[in-house]
Amino acid sequence: MHKKIGIIGGLSPESTVSYYLHITRSYVEKFGDYGYPEIVIYSVNLKKYHYWRSEGRWDLITEDLVAAANKLKVAGADFALIATNTMHKVFNEVQLSASLPLIDLINATAKEVADKKVKTVALLGTKFTMSENFYRQRLESHGLKVIVPSLADQEIIHRIIVDELVRGVFLQKSKAEYISIIGQLLQQGAEGVILGCTEIPLLIKPEDCHFPVFDTAKIHAEEALLCAVNR
Repeated sequence: MHKKIGIIGGLSPESTVSYYLHITRSYVEKFGDYGYPEIVIYSVNLKKYHYWRSEGRWDLITEDLVAAANKLKVAGADFALIATNTMHKVFNEVQLSASLPLIDLINATAKEVADKKVKTVALLGTKFTMSENFYRQRLESHGLKVIVPSLADQEIIHRIIVDELVRGVFLQKSKAEYISIIGQLLQQGAEGVILGCTEIPLLIKPEDCHFPVFDTAKIHAEEALLCAVNR
């Protein structure tokens, strides 16, 4: 029997769907049947998280994530994912209080980058992910050098995420802005790019780029699948 996967979703719904689809499709591709692991999704209130985040109330975010994880445990999940990058700011605090183990997105991403022999990587995400140290320091602890966009470009990236991507709006002009910003980061020495917001891979695809692109939602979901099937 496979382990049952729990997903704390809704952060945003658009990327939560990508987790579900990747796990199920990847299983079929690997094993050739439809015996993929059972998945339980608990979708939180995104508006509350945006408010708490803007007010710096990471304590309330932690409490709500712990409550969501515990509900997944009651629903039968053996382990869980927080299906978003930014909320991994409080990953350790949530894991300490949650009643089931969690898979760390940042750790899984850092391993994938290292496996691809990339030493210097650009990081895109919300302004919290790019401007604060929690994500970069975790990557740097794996021996990676991390480059982030300018403050002005961080605002552009964040605005597109919040105003467009989490609403399922994918505009060519926004893709062009992202590609332009990424190009500047490559000129600064980046060898690859971490799409450190689970919505960005819905806009930027590997075929849009001629360099290594690390889709954190896909990496995280794949790690969950492998854990569930004990491989």
